[in-house]
Amino acid sequence: MGKSDIGALVRAINSVRPIDQPMGSNGGIVRALGLMSGTSMDGIDAALIDTDGRGQLQRGPALTLPYNPDARRLIAAAIAAAPLCRSRDERPSPLAEAESLITDLHAAAVKAFLTQHGIAASSVSVIGFHGQTVMHKPDDRLTIQLGDGTALAAAVNIPVIFDIRAADVAAGGQGAPLVPVYHQALVANLPQRPVAVVNIGGVANVTFIGRDGDLIAFDTGPGNALIDDWMMKRNGVTYDENGATAARGTVHEGVLRLLLSHSFFSAPPPKSLDRNAFVWDAVDWMTTEDGAATLTAFTSEAISTARQHFPEQPELWIICGGGRRNRTLMSMLAGRVENAVVPAEAVGLDGDAVEAEAWGYLAVRSLQGLPLTFPGTTGVSVPMTGGVLAKAPAR
Repeated sequence: MGKSDIGALVRAINSVRPIDQPMGSNGGIVRALGLMSGTSMDGIDAALIDTDGRGQLQRGPALTLPYNPDARRLIAAAIAAAPLCRSRDERPSPLAEAESLITDLHAAAVKAFLTQHGIAASSVSVIGFHGQTVMHKPDDRLTIQLGDGTALAAAVNIPVIFDIRAADVAAGGQGAPLVPVYHQALVANLPQRPVAVVNIGGVANVTFIGRDGDLIAFDTGPGNALIDDWMMKRNGVTYDENGATAARGTVHEGVLRLLLSHSFFSAPPPKSLDRNAFVWDAVDWMTTEDGAATLTAFTSEAISTARQHFPEQPELWIICGGGRRNRTLMSMLAGRVENAVVPAEAVGLDGDAVEAEAWGYLAVRSLQGLPLTFPGTTGVSVPMTGGVLAKAPAR
């Protein structure tokens, strides 16, 4: 892909923004702040978006507030304890402690964001609050995202839409991925079709957007989670920076084939995963470098394997999330698919902010009663809205 091609993509993406609608104006445009804390457990992303919940959107500033080691440890303990829960309302220790901390940290992120960017809380109509997923078992109609939306609304004095996955899961859907309808809006003016938008967080997911705008979406398999856990075990660091450790290793093809033999990969979509659906035990005997290389190859191969579920091959792969910074992972993926693989920034997007923006977009759609999930994205029988509204105290 040449510079002129990339320039055209950037212009196309940016043209999604309504030229005649400044941020925060009326005319059906709602200002929303999206908050995302993903399965990588690295921190909170906040992003502002003005949108009508349909085709008009203008992306605003973004902020990342990293979790400190103590917060990550408490969240990890909550994830480990979550399988004991039999309903999404159960909060045994340490889930209750983690939920309180997560809510407080999100309130701090909102206040820091508004202060840093000089934005009045009164100008924000709604917050889309993802919370922290600690268990996702849609086959059991159970998904748990920690975060008290009512307490957050009270703390920041802004209405909050939260618990957005629950309605889809209760109706028999996978409850994930939820961002495809936003991906569709983001790439509406791109000349390429079909397009695949991939988010590589702790778990990786893909949205296939066809020539006529049809959506197919599902989790592809592990994203950064196995690599991150491996690096923490071996080197005491939270991730493989730039994929440097993997780049020094050798992929063990036999182990890679074993990992890819899991029935998840051949199962038709829609489908979704819990963060801990896969473990790194198969590489435990390897050197740190070889284990990192093999797990990185596992993530890239799992993403590329998603092609078997598409009606045709994407002309462009756009990569969002922290995984796009892993040069080894990006190189491996580019070597496994037919057409261009580019980070989100190459087409004018902020790869760190896309999911937070999406949660703001979904919050607006929820307020308007518009569908968030669809048969082709989560497997729910009919398009569904979702989310719970927590009203703010009187302003």
